[in-house]
Order: sequence, then C-alpha cells, then structure tokens
Amino acid sequence: MTYTALWRSLLPHYDEGEAKAIVRLLLDEAFGMTMADILVGGVEALHDDDARKLDEMMARLDDGEPVQYVIGRADFCKRRFRVAPGVLIPRPETEELCRTIKAYHNRPFCALQPPTPLRVLDVGTGSGCIAVTLALDLLNAEVTAWDVSADALLIARDNAHRLGAKVNFEYQDALEAPADDRRWDIIVSNPPYIVHEEAAEMSANVLDHEPHLALFVPDDDPLLFYRAIAAYARRTLDDDGMLYFEINPRYAEALSQMVGEMGFGHVRLLKDAFGKQRMMVIQR
Repeated sequence: MTYTALWRSLLPHYDEGEAKAIVRLLLDEAFGMTMADILVGGVEALHDDDARKLDEMMARLDDGEPVQYVIGRADFCKRRFRVAPGVLIPRPETEELCRTIKAYHNRPFCALQPPTPLRVLDVGTGSGCIAVTLALDLLNAEVTAWDVSADALLIARDNAHRLGAKVNFEYQDALEAPADDRRWDIIVSNPPYIVHEEAAEMSANVLDHEPHLALFVPDDDPLLFYRAIAAYARRTLDDDGMLYFEINPRYAEALSQMVGEMGFGHVRLLKDAFGKQRMMVIQR
C-alpha cells in the first residue's frame, strides 16, 4: 500500500485535498510519520503489525467513519480531546463560542473585581470541550457540566483529568432541569439544533457515525432545547448573568423572539467565521 493508494481509496467520501489531508493526519497521529517520511517510502516500510493496524484504520475511513474517531482524538482550542462515537466531534464554531466567552469575562475590569469564582454551567457537555476549556482559560471559575449520556460523561471526565481541568460533571437531562436553588453567572450550551429535514444536506460520515442524540431535534419543535435551557436560566442566572448559545442560523430570529418573550432584556446575535449567525449572547 502506498500513500497515493491510501488517499485515492477515500475519494468516494472526500475530494482529493481532503483525502490527502486525512491520510497525512492518520499517518502522523497513529504512526508518527512526517510528510518527509511518507515521500521516502515510509508507508511501504511499515512493519507487519503496523501495516495491519493501518489496514484496519483505513477500512474504518473507507466506511465513512470520521478520522477523529479513527485516531480517537480531536483538537479544540489548542488542546487535544479524546473523542469516540458516543460524543459529537468538536467544531470550529464551538471554539468561537468559547473565545467569545473568554473575551468578555477575562476583561481587565473583571479581573479587578473581588476573587469570587464565576459559577459556570455547560449544558450538554459531550466530550467536555467547552467545560474543560472554560475551566482552564477563564481567570477564576467553578465549572459544572451536564449530559444525559453516561458514555459522554465518561469521555468528558477523562478529558478533564488528562488536561488538568477541575469540572464537576453531572448526569442530567436538559429537558428536565432540577428545581434547585443553585445560582449561575454563566450558562452555556451547544444543544441539539438540527431538524431532520436538514439531514439531506449533511454528509454521510456525520449522519452515519456521529450521535443523533447530540444532533437532532423534532422538525415541529426546533427550539425544544433552547426553550428548556432558557427557562432554567431565567430562574437560576444571577443578576447580570449571561446565557450563551450556539445556534442554528435558520432559527436565529425565532430564537431571539422567544427569549425576548421569556423576559431576557439583552439579546445579541454573533456571526461565525463563515458569516452565519451562529452564536447568541443573552443577558439576564
């Protein structure tokens, strides 16, 4: 098997540039092979055990499985997170959401306030990428993270442990939020927001391999999770608390109207790097 044969085998799923990038990533991450190694015949020189491992990994890629699952990790905010089929693969848009939160709450005037930790809740944590990032990058925060998937919580806990982040993980369904008396300064969520009618526009490797529990909402209720999380936030956010959402651009206006009717006074829509309305910042 040659490098050229490897990337060409992926052309049914990816264009040439993507296929080459995926194979280079696989060879680098799994076998420590640089592009220079590849060019001097590193693939052909693999020992039998490594060659069998490569064949197995390529078979998964040929089946359309995302390379992040095959290598077992994904980069997010300059850190490496463990991922597996039970959790959503972290996206660049979600990195932008974390940067937005950090830019606001790490401002100089915030740093000069008394050293009371920010109480942060991440709803639907998945791999833990948001919770861990905020725990490590906010100047002073106590972070709690919810998920309804036990498998996701195991992966999130592992990521927090490996990266040295202190996060309190809780098994909790966002649609059945507890009637507790806790107060939060920040609530953030990247909830399921894709309606099933959008599935035709999605790539097969996402549809066939990433968890539908973390992706889809009913066609007749696209704001299902936002409504539940906003209702909990309305009751538990402290004065001047902030609610941050990653959103589906097609429902941005409807979501803005809904949270306004729920009594939130300040609502801002922010665009992602592709110019799509992808984030919503809501102040108590």
